[in-house]
Amino acid sequence: MVTRLSRRILVAAAAASVAVALSGCGASAESAATGVWGDPDAPRMPSLELHEDRSLSGTDGCNRLVGTWKMSGDRIEFGPIASTLMACEGVDTWLGAATTATIDGSTMTLTDQGGKEIGTLERQPASSPN
Repeated sequence: MVTRLSRRILVAAAAASVAVALSGCGASAESAATGVWGDPDAPRMPSLELHEDRSLSGTDGCNRLVGTWKMSGDRIEFGPIASTLMACEGVDTWLGAATTATIDGSTMTLTDQGGKEIGTLERQPASSPN
């Protein structure tokens, strides 16, 4: 009886350890994704900020964008992205069509619903607190 109970406790402890280890991996991938991508201060250029609460905000260079995101393995999946609808001559508004992204170093590569690469954004350095 004690042996069965001891085994159950060991199995439960091992399962809990694996769950904690795996959840840590997801958290680090999400942490690597959060931050500012593209230069939000550059006029008419796209930028995106992925927030820790899995919301996103940004601009396609003309329109304001808001939405959600989540990690799925090594990919970022974007929920529906809402956008203002201003007309801006000479601005390529590709960012609003992004459905997924991957990160390689400091470069985020964004793809559309068909899996076609539509653009890249560079990570901005984290701003220091005042």
